[in-house]
Amino acid sequence: MKMISQILVRIPLILWAFVVVFPLVWMFMGAFKSNAEIFTSPWALPQTFNFSNFESAWNDYNIGRAFLNSFFVTVLGSLLTLLLSIPTAYALERIRSKLGEVLINVYLASMMIPAVLGWIPLFFLLMKFNLLDNLWALSLVYAISHVPFTIFILIGFIGNVPKELEEAAIVDGMSPYGILFKIVTPLIKSGIITVTILNAISYWNEFFMALILLQTESKNTLGVAMNLLKVDAQYDSAWGVLFAGLCIAVIPVIIFYTIFQRHIVKGMTEGAIK
Repeated sequence: MKMISQILVRIPLILWAFVVVFPLVWMFMGAFKSNAEIFTSPWALPQTFNFSNFESAWNDYNIGRAFLNSFFVTVLGSLLTLLLSIPTAYALERIRSKLGEVLINVYLASMMIPAVLGWIPLFFLLMKFNLLDNLWALSLVYAISHVPFTIFILIGFIGNVPKELEEAAIVDGMSPYGILFKIVTPLIKSGIITVTILNAISYWNEFFMALILLQTESKNTLGVAMNLLKVDAQYDSAWGVLFAGLCIAVIPVIIFYTIFQRHIVKGMTEGAIK
């Protein structure tokens, strides 16, 4: 009976894995095919592994430039998020007061507000400060939009740090900033890695804010560039190029998540215990 129950549990998991993996495999195969192969034998392996589709997507359809733009806003947005969130989470966790409780509730409430409600006010705000079509401004928008979530996660980790360590550091004459960055921050490394991974993947895949706030084609991120490539593929019959562009966009996320997935599981588990 135990073996039967294990088989019954694994069957849905295997089916779900197939549903998830098969489209990716089909996409990778299509990236190496010509248009004729895609239409005549869509499920077969490519006759030859031709990298011309990748070259065309990277150079002719500006996927290369968009890749670099996405990398820039992802890295900068992730760093800004940590810079804004770590001191705030530390202050809200350690300095318990009525104002602190109100601020925590405000941050939590902001997570419940649909992001779409802020797009139009945000557009006019950035236009007023002449920050539209600016990758630096987009990175800042990404960072601020993820600050509440990051604070919510980091507060749980900071709460697990013994206060006795901080008290000992105060006795030794260490400043509050020294305590934060030399003692607390290294001890919550798992939480920092976890939120950084989750935020980075979100920034990399983001589409709507980049579509609204960026206006120059040379500054498009991957999401916007892939949307334009999809439209062009319908008229140019560049389906192999479209698959190649999708591979360029997806491969970094797969590699990144594969390398750090243990940190995500470990981080979420540690953050849940307080």
